[in-house]
Amino acid sequence: MVTLNRIYTRSGDAGTTRLASGAQVSKADGRVEAYGAVDETNACLGLARIHTRDAGAFDALLARLQNELFDLGADLATPAAADEAPGSRLRILDNQVARIEGEIDLLNAELPELKSFVLPGGTEAAAALHLARTVCRRAERETVRLIEAGEPVSGPALRYLNRLSDLLFVAARYANDKGAAEVFWVSGATR
Repeated sequence: MVTLNRIYTRSGDAGTTRLASGAQVSKADGRVEAYGAVDETNACLGLARIHTRDAGAFDALLARLQNELFDLGADLATPAAADEAPGSRLRILDNQVARIEGEIDLLNAELPELKSFVLPGGTEAAAALHLARTVCRRAERETVRLIEAGEPVSGPALRYLNRLSDLLFVAARYANDKGAAEVFWVSGATR
């Protein structure tokens, strides 16, 4: 458990922060960008949950995702060491990715087939979930940049982000009255 007795420390006033490993890095470091976008995704889910609080299991799914996003942030904030013992650090696991795949399938089974691209919007919950989806995609891109720069990132963490954005798309459709309130793109409609 984390204990936060003091909110400001002044240690970041020079534009640096510390990773979970204790390493000091720029606040513009790729790793900070990646877990920062994960944090933004989490905030978007918090906004969506204002509109899903009476949605039982659906809201519980979003609550679980919020907790897992903190786990993902911890994973990304802790560069893996070559000699890291399995289970010694909080890491996203393959079973979490598999669970998301199952949830996509369950929600998607209740939705009509897509015949056009969906415009972000509809209900308030759906609009917030679409925003969460786009921020999650940015977190995924930042994580890929980190990997391409030679930084260690766990495979499950990247796969989790990829599946999560898919789940958020399906969740937004589900929050749009199971597809009934969706707004569709009409190609060239304003020419």
